[in-house]
Amino acid sequence: MTFRSIRTLLASAAALLIATVVPAVAADPGAAATSSAAATTFAHPMFVRGHAAAGFIQPFATPSGYGPSNLQSAYKLPSSTAGSGQTVAIVDAYNDPTAEADLGVYRSQYGLSACTTANGCFKKVSQTGSTTSLPATDAGWATEISLDLDMVSAICPNCHILLVEATTASFANLGAAVNEAAALGAKEISNSYGGSDTADSAAPYYNHPGVMITASSGDSGYGAQFPASSHYVTAVGGTHLTTASNSRGWTETVWSGAGSGCSTKNTALTGASSFGTGCSKRAEADVSAVADPATGVAVYDSTPFQGSSGWQVYGGTSVSSPIIASVYALAGNAATATNNYPYAHSTSFFDVTSGSNGSCPTSQWCTARAGWDGPTGLGTPNGVGGF
Repeated sequence: MTFRSIRTLLASAAALLIATVVPAVAADPGAAATSSAAATTFAHPMFVRGHAAAGFIQPFATPSGYGPSNLQSAYKLPSSTAGSGQTVAIVDAYNDPTAEADLGVYRSQYGLSACTTANGCFKKVSQTGSTTSLPATDAGWATEISLDLDMVSAICPNCHILLVEATTASFANLGAAVNEAAALGAKEISNSYGGSDTADSAAPYYNHPGVMITASSGDSGYGAQFPASSHYVTAVGGTHLTTASNSRGWTETVWSGAGSGCSTKNTALTGASSFGTGCSKRAEADVSAVADPATGVAVYDSTPFQGSSGWQVYGGTSVSSPIIASVYALAGNAATATNNYPYAHSTSFFDVTSGSNGSCPTSQWCTARAGWDGPTGLGTPNGVGGF
């Protein structure tokens, strides 16, 4: 099995031209042609909402979209004081040759301390742990990598960052990269990719006690996908985040693209048993964060993709997964916590009670309500008490 990254790009602030990379596997009818590199490797198909040509991306001359201070404010995070000693790993496919340099541009732009190989804050390795024998470059996945690295920086600037690049986007290689991230000591691992619901017994990559692993729920609306449907990860949904004249200063609704649903293959979380999920097995999502490209985040990527590079605005649950992994790092509880932990601390979330990601046979699987619902789970972080 192979995976696509879960990535959406806000192409133009004025025209709101949104191109979405839809999570899929080979059998999906919306899948584009495979990459010429190998038959088992997916390209990044672009689906456009609006009137832009497919694949059109317009960069911004200066940052647009939410930056670190916005995200830290929205989720009431102790980002300036917490996270020291934590290593957040990002798992993606292929090589981003400008990852470290682009990370430096992002952090400098927002006044964050440098995070480099030289100072020990940043490390890039292959799925075997090599720092020199890296995968082939793929510009589409490079944008995903830049997004993920920037979100860790935005939420946990004191964290170390480990980037593990899988040789290809295959099931086995991405899984091997997760295992390598855990072996190298990361206590939080983010995965912004997905495919069809799969049994944990067929994918023994995500069960690492003492390590908090997050996975994007998907960008295609209602319908469960793996590894978010794994019993061993925190499934991360998505929201539409805007400023508001209330005590919080922000408000959120369901992002219509956020994935949700019930696994038919994996065991339900014991912590979710009293939340009325309506799923006999694993329900997703567990928690959520901003994902709507219309209220997206600033990202810097200089590896040209579809003819564009520089500052761009990104959305998708590719944003929310590394955000939540980094909130786990701020909490620093990975050694003793499990992915049931948020359910035991459900009052430590901003509940999202309006919006939907599609039609489904059981309302809470796709429509927001008070308490748990599929697209947003328990809600979004209100500090780190839920982690």
